[in-house]
Amino acid sequence: MRRLLAILALCLLPVAALAVQPDEILPDPAQEARARAITRELRCVVCQSESIDDSNADIARDLRLLVRERITAGDTDEQALDFVVDRYGEYVLLRPPFNASNALLWLSGPILLLLGGAIAFGFIRGRARAARPEAKAPPPLSAAERQRLEALRSE
Repeated sequence: MRRLLAILALCLLPVAALAVQPDEILPDPAQEARARAITRELRCVVCQSESIDDSNADIARDLRLLVRERITAGDTDEQALDFVVDRYGEYVLLRPPFNASNALLWLSGPILLLLGGAIAFGFIRGRARAARPEAKAPPPLSAAERQRLEALRSE
């Protein structure tokens, strides 16, 4: 059983490897750690659902190198991130800040959730009212209707 787990772990090991190539890694470990933190915050414009740190796309490699160049040039983390955002727009951020230009994006999920809940609540409540016997009680029969009913029963 241990051998099987070891083999499985070794098979999955390459999956855990990130897209950063050895020739991209900075010699200074502190700068490399800063670069990795920044590249985890940037979206790959080709893959869209993963960071440039995880992506193997050519543009992701170019952006990783660009971030490392900015850090090597002496930029702070914020300056390096702002440089990329200025060049490519807020779209490259995996977690864009909440502001007026993207408020609809941030608020659409909760608004749709509340709207769906209100519709479901109204639908369920309407069905519950329709199922109550006192809600559908028929009006009492008139004297003529009672006579006709008795005539039909006697036939």
